[in-house]
Amino acid sequence: MSFYGQTKGTELEKTIAQLAAGEAMGGMMYYALARIAKEFGLDDAADQFTEIGNQETNHAGFYATLNGRYPKDGDAFWNLVRGLSKAEYKGEGALNGLAAKLESMGLTEAAASVKEFALQEKRHGELTQAILEKYSPKPEGGAVEKKPVYVCPVCGFEYEGDLAREADGYKCPICSVPKQSFILRE
Repeated sequence: MSFYGQTKGTELEKTIAQLAAGEAMGGMMYYALARIAKEFGLDDAADQFTEIGNQETNHAGFYATLNGRYPKDGDAFWNLVRGLSKAEYKGEGALNGLAAKLESMGLTEAAASVKEFALQEKRHGELTQAILEKYSPKPEGGAVEKKPVYVCPVCGFEYEGDLAREADGYKCPICSVPKQSFILRE
């Protein structure tokens, strides 16, 4: 059974959206607590906080699905994955820039972690690209329709297609920047 969009447009939509946001923040908080616990030498507690963070993040995804937060129809779904893949690759470069700044401030351990995250972002790009190549529908006859591309100025997410079709409340699926801030790539 699909839970997709079952609360969208209902009296529960706002509550479910708040739960999704709260669980996402909870995931972030528990991952931070895990790092702090590790600094205290509390490895067992760190592992437990990480597990809670994983579950909180899973809950956020469930609530987002229940509200139909991300597209389910084929073209929009694959366009989202395509945009995410490109943003992951761009994230690698942005994080390497951040790591260099951290190093210049003498924060070498933080810089090392951010460099590791940059490699993970690159890997996320590779994995999503592999998913696209394996599963996304191929255009018939090899012709690729040229669509406008709108870029989020904060995270680099690329929206392919007519952004005006999206509701006024549309936000970047990665960083929540409103669609009015997106820049049309020439």
